[in-house]
Amino acid sequence: MTTFALILKEIAHRKFNFLLSLLAVVTAAALFVSSVTTGNASNRETTRLMRDLGLNLRIIPVDTDMNKFWTTGYSEFTMPQKYVHDLARYRGFTSNHLTAMLRRQISWRGYDALLMGISPEVFPPGEKKPPLVYEIDPGTIYLGYQLVQNLNITRSQNVDILGHTFTVARCLSETGTIEDVAIQCNLADAQKILEMPGLINEIQAIDCLCLTSAQETLTQLRQELAQVLPDTKVFQLEAQARARREQRVMVQQYFLTIILPSVIVVSVIWIGVLAWLNVRERREEIGILRALGYGSPKVASLFLGKALLIGVVGALLGFLLGTVLALQFGPEVFRVTAQAIKPIYSLLVWAVLAAPALAAFASLVPTMVAVTQDPVLTLRQE
Repeated sequence: MTTFALILKEIAHRKFNFLLSLLAVVTAAALFVSSVTTGNASNRETTRLMRDLGLNLRIIPVDTDMNKFWTTGYSEFTMPQKYVHDLARYRGFTSNHLTAMLRRQISWRGYDALLMGISPEVFPPGEKKPPLVYEIDPGTIYLGYQLVQNLNITRSQNVDILGHTFTVARCLSETGTIEDVAIQCNLADAQKILEMPGLINEIQAIDCLCLTSAQETLTQLRQELAQVLPDTKVFQLEAQARARREQRVMVQQYFLTIILPSVIVVSVIWIGVLAWLNVRERREEIGILRALGYGSPKVASLFLGKALLIGVVGALLGFLLGTVLALQFGPEVFRVTAQAIKPIYSLLVWAVLAAPALAAFASLVPTMVAVTQDPVLTLRQE
């Protein structure tokens, strides 16, 4: 009788033990698959939520007086608009969502206002991502909350700004920042109003580094910026950067240090205990097999072969169950990225490779006990 036939007879004879072992592998595989699938959604959700904190890098002309900058909210110096495109093309600068801006304080209808010209986001060649900063159509403006309240302006109203006519596209809600007294418009429009064609005074971006130290991140960014735009300087909105960094690290560590190790350890112990009980129950059978001339390799192949079979079947069922769980409950948890939760078929390959290996490892010690039993002593005891 072949080894595979003996394994099938053993499974048929001890169905309960087989089903419990299979349940362990299915549970482990399902938890792994569902955790990774929803974990990807969690990473995307975290990225989206942290992204909504806004751009956290500000690049300004190197000669900027920082006292005046913090007082007025903008640099009194300018730089060419082409800098934003130079920076996007430079692969050595680890940032994204580059946005060129031109800011100046103006007097408008008896109030001091901050004119903000904002360009569409610029990405490295060949890359395109959902924008973080809203794009303002030429000929339109977004008005800050306080200006709207002070001047009783409504949406779709036409207004004059220093001799240029614009349509109010949006009346912004209150933010509690300087943007409440801002007139936001397309960058080209701001350059026309201020008669500063082709000039900007700030580039904003998001850093793509995942360093644990804000100082390390800023040092690296400054070294990179010096290579491409030496007449500029960069600083980081530390609170936003820290929130993004800590949230990303927390999600990754939670999965790698808690979920995955716990699943593996519990499953290995579960399968190992069941394999041990199986060996004890089959002592007489093992003794008879050894007395009939079946060597240690043959006996070992019965136990390890069964473990491998359980691993393969459990991996297939676990992948199916884990994917169903992720698709069923994931959208309820991660509402922002619900549509992006999809089966990850590469996990099936990993499950089919890893589950049999873990099942065989868990059965290794009981198998060693089985192959070292003296058939004479075993049968005499029975």
